[in-house]
Amino acid sequence: MTGSTLPVTSTPSSPRKPAVGALHRLVRRTAAGAALGLVGALALAAPPAAAEPARATADPLARYHHQHLAWKSCLLGPDDETGKELQQAGARCADVTVPLNYDDPDGRTITVAISRIRATDTDRRVGALLLNGGGPGGQTIGDPPWVRTAMRQVGERYDVVGVDPRFVGRSTPLDCHWPTGSFVRGAGADRAGFDRQAAFAEELARRCRTYAGDVLPYASTRNTARDMDVVRAALGERRISYLGYSYGSYLGQVYATMFPGRTDRVVLDGVAAPSRYSPRLLRGTEPANRHALEGWADWAAARDTTYGLGRTREAVLAVVDRIQTAAGRTPLPIGDHRVDEHVMPVIVFSGLSQDNDTAYADLAQAVRDMRRAADGHRVTPSPGLAATLHFLLSGSESAYGSVQTAILCGDVAAPRDPDTYWRDVQRARERDALFGPVANNIGPCAFWDPPRERPTSVRGDLPALLVNATGDPRTTYESAREVRRMNRSSRLITLRGADQHAVYGVFGSSCVDTTVNTYLATGHLPTTDITCARPSS
Repeated sequence: MTGSTLPVTSTPSSPRKPAVGALHRLVRRTAAGAALGLVGALALAAPPAAAEPARATADPLARYHHQHLAWKSCLLGPDDETGKELQQAGARCADVTVPLNYDDPDGRTITVAISRIRATDTDRRVGALLLNGGGPGGQTIGDPPWVRTAMRQVGERYDVVGVDPRFVGRSTPLDCHWPTGSFVRGAGADRAGFDRQAAFAEELARRCRTYAGDVLPYASTRNTARDMDVVRAALGERRISYLGYSYGSYLGQVYATMFPGRTDRVVLDGVAAPSRYSPRLLRGTEPANRHALEGWADWAAARDTTYGLGRTREAVLAVVDRIQTAAGRTPLPIGDHRVDEHVMPVIVFSGLSQDNDTAYADLAQAVRDMRRAADGHRVTPSPGLAATLHFLLSGSESAYGSVQTAILCGDVAAPRDPDTYWRDVQRARERDALFGPVANNIGPCAFWDPPRERPTSVRGDLPALLVNATGDPRTTYESAREVRRMNRSSRLITLRGADQHAVYGVFGSSCVDTTVNTYLATGHLPTTDITCARPSS
């Protein structure tokens, strides 16, 4: 799907900290996590799974639903910046025990870490608002402070709860010991390059079987939704409100389908259509990313005296093309790293999820650095590029890519024949030589065991408030419109004129923020869909 959420795609980490990852984050912690949008469609051969069946006997999950939560400080140590922010905001943390396998609730257990800032306006308290910032695989435990700020006065009426989903962050971890934070790469210029990527993807899948094979079958959105319902019960709530970004929007739809009647006020931002959700999340996002790249090129051209990339859109885009060609001939030495034809397009792709001066400047500096390397200069990367390269080309963020991939592969089966991907890459390359080979490339799910469960058949009429920018490069506007058509009782807030992934509380649109906060305060959706203009800078 800010999340996130596929970088990178980010992570969608949280929307305040865009990254290269997937569906959010599609909003993430590093500059490398928000790239993988939630936008692939995969035909399903078997009928999809539906809601949780009604239980005729005693609740087999009673010990989880009625567990006592031991609230504690969120601070893990002197270097824990997330813990410091939570502590300053008055948050407390707890570990929620859940079954690894819901078909065997008396078997092995894992923990799900949560944080909570309690309501201060107790007389008008609405209830708990659970958060998911995207990914999949993005941490959300640190998000309550900034979300509470975005909510303004209505935040005082909610317990704002951040949840690190199973296997993510402070929850029981899953780590395949990858040499990268994301499997997303460009396919390269020829079949030999594509075959190298297929071998890379197969090796990543092998590592997951080796290091996390005992838990891989239980990494899925359906199990994350089940965990959410345990959290709901353990908090003593009959219903929960929910704010989900990017991949988190898909998770919210799955939860509402599996547990009907247990949601109150639901906001889905950066909306992922269930029909498009699959391990090939990025397919179909090429036009939106090209539009975002052209918008950035206009921005950079207006600042040629600063970045020296050209005085027109065409000149700036020509620089990008020249760098891609150079990286295809020989890897570009940048700092301690080598940027080849597989990594170079992902660096550009990962810089396009956020439509603001800071993100644009980071991308301009990265392109400037790559151009200097292509011209034969020794280059020390700018901080943003250094973070992206560290994410992509070291194992420091292995856990993020591992769990993101495990969830994607555990939700929906991917095609297994490499030739399927190669044909898609070749067709896509004709339409967009930079983004096509990224969005259609092979990944580890081609070498994964089949999912343990069928995907949820998202259905019903969810009265949610949907938020999407028209130029969202990760979860496209058409995806949001599809979800709006599916749910006639929902309402859609459209932010026009922005190539932005994740809007509420992130982009600075008072129109969007006020509309969302009014809904959270009253529980009443707008009478019609609403269009907000891009704020003037």
